[in-house]
Amino acid sequence: MGAQNGKDLLVKLDMTGDGQFETVAGLRATRLSFNAESVDVTSVSSPQGWRELLGGAGVKSASISGSGVFRDESTDERARSIFFNGETPDFRIIIPDFGVVQGPFLITGLDYAGSHNGEATFELSLASAGALQFVADGFEAGDASDLEGPLDPEDDGDPLEIEPVFDPTDPGEPEDPEAPEAP
Repeated sequence: MGAQNGKDLLVKLDMTGDGQFETVAGLRATRLSFNAESVDVTSVSSPQGWRELLGGAGVKSASISGSGVFRDESTDERARSIFFNGETPDFRIIIPDFGVVQGPFLITGLDYAGSHNGEATFELSLASAGALQFVADGFEAGDASDLEGPLDPEDDGDPLEIEPVFDPTDPGEPEDPEAPEAP
């Protein structure tokens, strides 16, 4: 995997609860962090006094932060509404050449700033509010908006069958039999 454009890391918001996602407009910088708490099970009988951790027992979480400028009234209004109403709608995070993470998030911080000779800016902080789903990359980052509908909320973690936008094993269009051969 080569270098990726930072602008291709997208945060999308379910605008109405029906799986229609729109990119949160105006973001200039975005960050996604995954965390897993460890559960220490070290005891006096631990080999040579080394710490032992219990695998799969800690709490998993994800956080998203972003900052940018106001660009789109509808996503700005939706973010404010989510914050003030304490809602936990689905967000979809497109990570280029990695995949898509989707699930409920709570907006934990919404900051506004501006200076007399500059644009008004905002900062957004989100914390995961439930189980997240991951679908491995099967599309180009620029085409991630072509995904249809939400991921299945009843799914126990297995990724859905999402038709990829491109198939790297597909040789492409068949050659035209009447086209002249290349030298």
